[in-house]
Amino acid sequence: MTTENEVADATIFVVGQVKWFDAVKGFGFVVADEGGPDILLHANVLRNFGQGSVADASNVELRVQKTERGLQAVEVLSITPPALKDHEEGITEAISGSQDVDLIPARVKWFDKGKGFGFANAYGSNNDIFLHVEVLHRCGLADLLAGEAICIRVVHGDRGDMAAEVHAWDHAITNT
Repeated sequence: MTTENEVADATIFVVGQVKWFDAVKGFGFVVADEGGPDILLHANVLRNFGQGSVADASNVELRVQKTERGLQAVEVLSITPPALKDHEEGITEAISGSQDVDLIPARVKWFDKGKGFGFANAYGSNNDIFLHVEVLHRCGLADLLAGEAICIRVVHGDRGDMAAEVHAWDHAITNT
């Protein structure tokens, strides 16, 4: 029988960056800061952290295990979203006052990563809330699935309500 200490000794702590992650395929890869082979990041491991996706170029801290097929993440310890790109600064300015707005529960109506946007509905409301892919990236997410439970900060923009922040549902529980 394997003890908890033996399991902990079989893993190594790795700091790295997400190379890519595809929520539809259910996996992606991380590149360790110190080099070496790519590390498989499975969607189930990411879900255990409380997220369904992660933005490319996000910095991550992982517990990693060597397997017959190579290195595989067994636990996500932290995720830091990637730095903003120049063209994303306008999004940040438009939602800069959102910290004073409460997180509200919502469900993804639909999201198309290729188009770069989608919509959600706050619980108890049929009003659409615009979701932009750059806001997702700023919050460390890469994609959303229809029906996924999320928590968001909503601000009113020129064209209606839009999400200023988007987080996995578990974020509301751990950050209240």
